[in-house]
Parts: sequence; C-alpha cells; structure tokens
Amino acid sequence: MKYNNVEAIVKNLIVRNKTIATMESCTGGFIASAITNIEGASNILKFSAVTYSNEYKIKMGVDPEIIDKYSVYSEETAKDMSKKISEFAHSDYGVGVTGKLGVPDEQNLQGKDNQVFVSVYDKDNNLYFTDTLYIMGRDRKESKQVVLDKFVELFNRIGE
Repeated sequence: MKYNNVEAIVKNLIVRNKTIATMESCTGGFIASAITNIEGASNILKFSAVTYSNEYKIKMGVDPEIIDKYSVYSEETAKDMSKKISEFAHSDYGVGVTGKLGVPDEQNLQGKDNQVFVSVYDKDNNLYFTDTLYIMGRDRKESKQVVLDKFVELFNRIGE
C-alpha cells in the first residue's frame, strides 16, 4: 500500500494496531504535530521528543560516540535517533530527524547548512529507511513541510 499523506499512514497504523514515536531536532516536532492533527492519532503515537541539543539526544539514548565520530548532523545520528526513540517508547516505528534549516549552530560547527537527515526505523525487521535532503531558499515552515513529505516517502518504502 502506498501512502499519499500522513493521514493515510495514521489510518493504516490504526488498522494494523502499530505504533510510532518521533525524535526530531530541526523540525521542532513538525512530524509529530502532523500526526496529531489526524483523528485517532492518540492510538498510534506513543511518544515524541524535540531534542535540539546534543545533551538531550544523548539523554534519550543516542550514542555520544556516534555524535563524536560522525557529528550530530549525520545520517548515522538520524538512524540512531530513530532506533532509540522506538526502543524508548516500545513503538513499532521510530522517526529521527536532525540537520540545519539555514541557521548556523555555534555549538556544532560540523555539518552543512540546509542539510537534513531523516530516518524511519522498522523495529519488526530491524531496518532503516533514510535519506538526506538539501533544502534551499525556503522559509522554516516550507522546509519542515519538505521534511514531512520525505517522511511519507520513506514510510512508503517499508514492506517493499
């Protein structure tokens, strides 16, 4: 089944009695917010965390060695975020998002501006679905929408 939007994903998760959790950084909980805009979301959204700082990513279980080795702005960190939030919430799927939406980060000088990493973790199959986005010339809300659209696209890869 292909999902054309978040509503289709939420309704399918409800029917399948599956759950999801999110750990988002640069999107500030935009994916979780989109999920909660759908009726019945409380049945499938187990937990959501907005972890702007490295400190809170680590408190939520992200391996500090991954951050040190690859930077907080990396596919590896997004993958660990998606898996750790799934484990923390005991959810079937986890979503991890990290990156920069055009704002330099004085605390983390690595990573490119306007580069975002998105990961969806499928616990049952221990698989990651990831992608890297380059978001240029958009305001923050539009940028977050691009990331949300990527989440939908990645979720569609599960079960292929």
